[in-house]
Amino acid sequence: MKTLVPLENETRTALPTPEAAYHLNRAQQTLRIWACKENGPLRPVRINGRLAWPVSDLRRVLGVAHA
Repeated sequence: MKTLVPLENETRTALPTPEAAYHLNRAQQTLRIWACKENGPLRPVRINGRLAWPVSDLRRVLGVAHA
């Protein structure tokens, strides 16, 4: 995996599942299950059939302030 930007410095509005899973310290499949069952602590946005996890929601769940 490429070098990841710390969440507080992230400029994108949403992250792909592998990067979101890394920040949440969860398996990618866990996030996919949350998306499918709609029962996780955050919900993804679906873009052309792909999951995108809003950075603002990741920051909220993790208690990370925006730099």
